[in-house]
Amino acid sequence: MQPRCRLFALVGVLSMALIAANPALAQKQGGILRVYHRDSPASMSIHEEGTVGVIMPMMGVFNNLVIFDQHVPQNSVQSIVPELATGWAWSEDGTELTFKLRDGIKWHDGKPFTAEDVKCTFDLLTNQGKEKFRLNYRETWWVNVAKTTTGEHEAILHLKRPQPALLALLASGDTPIYPCHVSPRDMRQHPIGTGPFKFVDYKPNQYIKLARNPDYWKPGRPYLDGVEYTIIPNRSTAILGFIAGKFDMTFPYEVTIPLLKDIKTQAPQAICEVGMANETMLNSTDVGSHLSCTTEYHA
Repeated sequence: MQPRCRLFALVGVLSMALIAANPALAQKQGGILRVYHRDSPASMSIHEEGTVGVIMPMMGVFNNLVIFDQHVPQNSVQSIVPELATGWAWSEDGTELTFKLRDGIKWHDGKPFTAEDVKCTFDLLTNQGKEKFRLNYRETWWVNVAKTTTGEHEAILHLKRPQPALLALLASGDTPIYPCHVSPRDMRQHPIGTGPFKFVDYKPNQYIKLARNPDYWKPGRPYLDGVEYTIIPNRSTAILGFIAGKFDMTFPYEVTIPLLKDIKTQAPQAICEVGMANETMLNSTDVGSHLSCTTEYHA
């Protein structure tokens, strides 16, 4: 069985690891998606790391309260949709943001997801928890959050002053919800989430492996049996591996326009898409475009 897998244009660093969540990306269920990866991160904790090297593989392990709609090519406040939350509401003065939470969701170890998990996550992010992150990488994002409280199936963020753009921070790939019952130390080495994929193993400078979560709360998802990232820091070596058929997908931003001709010549079956990169990169002919390629993956 050799179903085809098509990569749509990405916005920022969101949801590469969630690629199996879109039915347009896989015609048949099953198979392992093989991707080369350029980085060997210090840990697997999104909240304690700052690069796409962690966010890309680990985002599929977790869920956010809300997320940017992955079917909309441009992120905006209008494209934010519920995930662990079923909805949200602002107080009249704009200083309280209440999230109604889904029932029946479980962490990968079988424990139930509750409002306390949301509180614990934001207590960590605002340095109000009993435990601390080794490095609170995005601490400045949450300086306006005074405290987090919980109610029946709801969590409330209390702000020092109105901040409508807070929703965009919550919807980014940098803001997963962590479990109360797993320490930050353990989350660095073996993260537990509620997402479509379970963390399996990480060998620095070798690979990162994820497996399908058979109990995922979205029925029928994910479509893939797993995702395997092989760590290859050298771009040329990685692309040669893609051309040779060792990988089904290139790492985003690693394929340059000059290399595109080589890929299309040596791997004509590859599907490549080009999109605009970050504005700060546009002066460089080497990285002025976001270009990624996919080919067939094997069940």
